[in-house]
Amino acid sequence: MSTYISIVMGVRTIAIADEVYERLRSLKRPDESFSKLLSRLVGRPSLLDLAGAMSPEQANVIRRSVDEGRARSRARRERLAH
Repeated sequence: MSTYISIVMGVRTIAIADEVYERLRSLKRPDESFSKLLSRLVGRPSLLDLAGAMSPEQANVIRRSVDEGRARSRARRERLAH
């Protein structure tokens, strides 16, 4: 037998076994929704999830652009300081 959970705000219905539902319910805090419980258990995305998202060439283009922007900002700060 399965238990169905419906989550409001972009409603999704998921089917989970009764045993899983009971385990989740036991982990749920009194003032916590199932949505917040699942978010807490899953955790936040990691920057490591982005590893390999771009080629080394693309990363170098971005790195050069950032370095150039920082150099311009540094020069502008120096001009304004004098």
